[in-house]
Order: sequence, then structure tokens, then C-alpha cells
Amino acid sequence: EEDLLNDVCREVVERWSDSQVVDAKEEKEDEVQAIASMMEKQARIVVKPKEVSQEEKQRKAALLAQYANSEGEGGGGTSFPCATGAASCGLSQSVVGPYPTPALFRNTNVEDVLNARKLERELLRDEFQKKKEQDKLQREKDKLAKQERKEKEKKRTQKGERKR
Repeated sequence: EEDLLNDVCREVVERWSDSQVVDAKEEKEDEVQAIASMMEKQARIVVKPKEVSQEEKQRKAALLAQYANSEGEGGGGTSFPCATGAASCGLSQSVVGPYPTPALFRNTNVEDVLNARKLERELLRDEFQKKKEQDKLQREKDKLAKQERKEKEKKRTQKGERKR
């Protein structure tokens, strides 16, 4: 009976392990199929570029020209390469597009960060110089105090020798 029981147990374990392997293969195939279908869907999606009419392009160029003129008269923070806008600078309409050209606007973030770091370094340098001077003065005071103590000790010992 024990041999029969061991055989039955082995057979149950073998069938169970075989079914686990089959289930794992099916899950992997399902995952692969899902990923493949997602990639196909992404491939089908095509972003259509926004069509801008000639009238909108002209309005945008006029607006840029207006801002360029107002900046030139009022003296603002940003500098424009030409006062009449992008069209008279020789830039094509495709360059004016939905994004401003790098030549029209100047990004000052990097300069601001560099200036802040430079200012911080200068402040640290000044503080270091002050501390250095204070340390020097303190050393001089300590040296004078030490010298005075030596002189007092010397006077005391001289008095003691006279009394003998």
C-alpha cells in the first residue's frame, strides 16, 4: 500500500508541475500578445500637424512686430534684433510658426544663476577675509597676554630672589 501511495503522490505532483508550466507559458504568450497589440495601436496613432492659415500667420507676425516696436520705444528687458518683427528680419514664415524664434527672446536664467553664484562667492570671500583678520587680531591679543603673564611671573620671581 505504501508503494502505491508513493506512486500516486508522485503522479499527482508531476501532473501539477506540468500544469503550472503550461499556465506560465500561456501567461507569457498573453503578455507578449498584449504588448504587440499596444505597439500596433501606437503605430496607428499619427499626430496631425496643426494647419495655420495665412491670415493667422500674418496676425502673429503683426503682433510680434508690435511688441518689437513697443520694446524699442520703451526700452524693455529683452532686446530684439530688429524693430519691425520677424518678417523684415528675413525670417521665413515657417520659422515664425507656433514657437518664438530663439533670436527674438533671450533666456536669462543661466545668467541669473551664474550671477547669483558669483555674488555668493564674493560674499563668502568677504566673510573669510573678515574672519581671517579677526583671527589675526585674536592671535596678537593672545600673544600680548602671554607676554604680560611672563613679565609678571618674572617680576614675582625677582621679588622672591631679593627677599632671600
